[in-house]
Amino acid sequence: MAAERFVQSASASGDIEDLARLFANMAIAAGALAMETLANARIESRLKGDTSPVTEADERIEAYLLRELEAALPGVPFLAEESAARGKTLGAGDAFLLIDPIDGTREFLARSSDFTINVALAEKNAPRVGAVYAPAQGRVWFAGAQGYEAQAAPGGSLPPMQDWRPLRARPRPPEGLVALISKSHLDEATKAFLSRQRIARSAPVGSSIKFCLLANGEADVYPRFGPTMEWDTAAGDAVLRAAGGVTLDPDGAPLRYGKKADDYRNGPFIAWADAAALEAAATLP
Repeated sequence: MAAERFVQSASASGDIEDLARLFANMAIAAGALAMETLANARIESRLKGDTSPVTEADERIEAYLLRELEAALPGVPFLAEESAARGKTLGAGDAFLLIDPIDGTREFLARSSDFTINVALAEKNAPRVGAVYAPAQGRVWFAGAQGYEAQAAPGGSLPPMQDWRPLRARPRPPEGLVALISKSHLDEATKAFLSRQRIARSAPVGSSIKFCLLANGEADVYPRFGPTMEWDTAAGDAVLRAAGGVTLDPDGAPLRYGKKADDYRNGPFIAWADAAALEAAATLP
């Protein structure tokens, strides 16, 4: 109940925008830890129980973010990837934080720039606030009711507000869609979906950057049929929704959060830049 009252109070007072800036600054600061690990000649990793990789950077960044979030938002429950892997489950609550310390760990291990640090707040089954930071690109996307993109060096902070660029997803272009596909998880269902759309170009992109490219008008659709977790999508989904886009489940409804019965696992979804694309939900396999 404390978390629910906190979110209601923040919404009423306009502090949702302050939370977006807070999350962005935390992610930017944590970016220095990622870049420290990338500077090593060898990045040590191990496989978790679900066979996904984890590195020292994942664990250090998560520990840092959890300390900062507990100090800033005491008592708000959280769902964090590495804590969940160790069996820490989310307590009851209508509102909760979601932390993905490195989204795109495989990209990180490959020293690609397509990895992100994600911090989000979900409330009443929807992502309300999110920040996505790509340390190797120096780009941060963040949103409460409004979404913005800015440049920020790892370990630094947000630039002055005049240097933020408002986010606005674009309408479906008549010449065809720019589709974003996963670098590591392209499957037959995705290929089948794309074959049914008017696609002008497809681009492989890692991590939650895909949501952000939809939000800033660089692309149109991101289909994902393989499993993801809520911490993978919440921050980017918050950014996309604030920019006017949508993320739809197979029933054509917005992707829901807080799916405890499913262990916080997402089913198939399609993220669209054009919120008028609701009819396209019928093309889900």
